[in-house]
Amino acid sequence: MKILRGKGFVIFAILFGLLYMGYRIYGHNSGAAALSEETLADAVPIVAIINPKPLPPTQTITLPGNIQGWFEAPIYAQVSGYVKMWYTDFGAKVKKGDILAKINAPALDAQYRQAKADLASERALYGLAKLTAKRYLALRQKHSVSEQSISVKVAEANAQAARVNAAEQNVRNFEALIRFKTIVAPFDGVVIDRNINVGDYVNKEGTISSPTAISNLFTVADVSKVRLFISVPESFGAFLKPGLTAEVTVPQLPSRRFTAKFLTVAGGFNVSTRTAVTEFTLENEDRALWPGSYAKVSLTTPVHSDFLTIPTSAMVFQENGTEVAVLTDEDRIHFKSIAVGKILDATVEVTEGITSTDRIVNNPSAALLENEKVRIVTPAAGYDRLNTEGPAATEVSVTMENPAPTEAAASTE
Repeated sequence: MKILRGKGFVIFAILFGLLYMGYRIYGHNSGAAALSEETLADAVPIVAIINPKPLPPTQTITLPGNIQGWFEAPIYAQVSGYVKMWYTDFGAKVKKGDILAKINAPALDAQYRQAKADLASERALYGLAKLTAKRYLALRQKHSVSEQSISVKVAEANAQAARVNAAEQNVRNFEALIRFKTIVAPFDGVVIDRNINVGDYVNKEGTISSPTAISNLFTVADVSKVRLFISVPESFGAFLKPGLTAEVTVPQLPSRRFTAKFLTVAGGFNVSTRTAVTEFTLENEDRALWPGSYAKVSLTTPVHSDFLTIPTSAMVFQENGTEVAVLTDEDRIHFKSIAVGKILDATVEVTEGITSTDRIVNNPSAALLENEKVRIVTPAAGYDRLNTEGPAATEVSVTMENPAPTEAAASTE
């Protein structure tokens, strides 16, 4: 019995060992198959895809502009002399006819007195010539003088009358110049420039306080309404017409927005810059906008185009030029050549090579090959902003963030 029991135990141990070995072999083979399957799955590159988007219906361009007063008058001297006194300083609000300064012009005063003396002399000579002519005419009936003498005296009287008229006009000329000794405001406005001081010598060339300093006396500007000048690119020329408005900001008032209305545009483009000078108007009743201000001008215009946009991160640069990686119906890679139009910061305008239904790989890995099988993953929220944001009015220089890729997207590289 003991021998039989010993044999039974040995047989059981052998059977148990065989079963355990079979289990271990099966487990090893199953693990190897799973590992092989997982390895093969991991060997397939994963990609995130995007779809090309049409251009927004409107486009915004930002341009620099210059603000000028509705009227700006640089005032120069019309007589030579020395500044006797000035009465308005920078920023002074003036009315039409207000005195800005007075000029002391002794030479002009002397010439004016000479002109009046010459007039008095010519008038005296005219009186004598007129009286002589009358007397000669009275002697005609008595034939005491010849007709020739009478004609001469009458002609002399007429000539002297003309000299009197010339002398009177000369006096009026000097009277007009005398009035220019007083500098007055040409219209209601603000004094935005003053270049004179008491004692400065001035003449028709301007203020001359030193041999190299020549400038106007004052500048007066009407700022109740201002003009805005911008140079608009040629591509926007068709939209420059009445009804167009622009949004304007100035550095001194960064949080305030002004609306400018289209006024006119130059009838031609500058051949050097290919831009057209365009003029807008802004109401400025509160005098917030100052002449000479730099302005940031935003123009929004409609866009009619069949072009598509893709993020710059989707472009591939290879020996064939600029391409994109497109997925076929079997989720295989196919590289397509594209033609790029405008570069819009984080996106580009594609003029040919793709359609709106193409599935384009975003951030493609440099290791991707033609006809390679890939697996599609969905990017984390915020990664694919091009496909999650709807079309809107964009600027020519569009600012789009490109967040750091998620782990799933990063695994494509």
